[in-house]
Amino acid sequence: MKYEENGQPRGLGMPRSRGTVSGLLLVILGAWGALIPFVGPGFNFAYTPDRDWAWTTARGWLEVLPGAVTVLGGLLLIIAGNRAAAMLGGWLAVLAGAWFVVGGQIAPLLGIGSAGDPVAATDRKRALLEVTYFTGLGALIIFVGAIALARTAVRHARDVQPLAPAAPAGSAAAEPYRDPVYEPSPEVSTSAVTTPRSPADAGPKRGWRRHREGAAAGGNAAYLRWPHPSR
Repeated sequence: MKYEENGQPRGLGMPRSRGTVSGLLLVILGAWGALIPFVGPGFNFAYTPDRDWAWTTARGWLEVLPGAVTVLGGLLLIIAGNRAAAMLGGWLAVLAGAWFVVGGQIAPLLGIGSAGDPVAATDRKRALLEVTYFTGLGALIIFVGAIALARTAVRHARDVQPLAPAAPAGSAAAEPYRDPVYEPSPEVSTSAVTTPRSPADAGPKRGWRRHREGAAAGGNAAYLRWPHPSR
């Protein structure tokens, strides 16, 4: 599977393994449809003429051709690396299966002839020959081809590789989140934050408190002057 420059698979790309099982089944069914009219007489399971490897124009159009187209469709599904080729193989198989189903009824109108009469002594064997040679085989080919088309027609989620979220336009790459850490201001000394104040530092404040107490008690003018001369 081919990829684009960003690592994503191309629009029509798909894994080769997606159509392998369906393709293998179609190859087996197509080979059965194309070869059974020639080898069936060997074990008394055939249409007339019931001779090994007897060729007729009707057998070529009604059995060999759709069988070969089914094999081709199955091989395309097996080797396809993109959805376009795989879908082509699926459609070839579906059309070949449809021809297996309706070809016998359309053949007289097209002048192809008849595939012959079933060599069967009972109605049960006659019905079994009809199903395994034409109608049942064609229906099974259509079913497998339709499954292959459904699997290859859409782009699955696993075909797309998730991309990393892009950073907002005009901004640098996003940085990982970090817990905030307290850092003291360089203008403030560490000792000033941690060292307790001395009693001398509280002196003016204590004098201011006494000044206010003296004013409230109605003291003399000399006491109101701050700081007190006696101090």
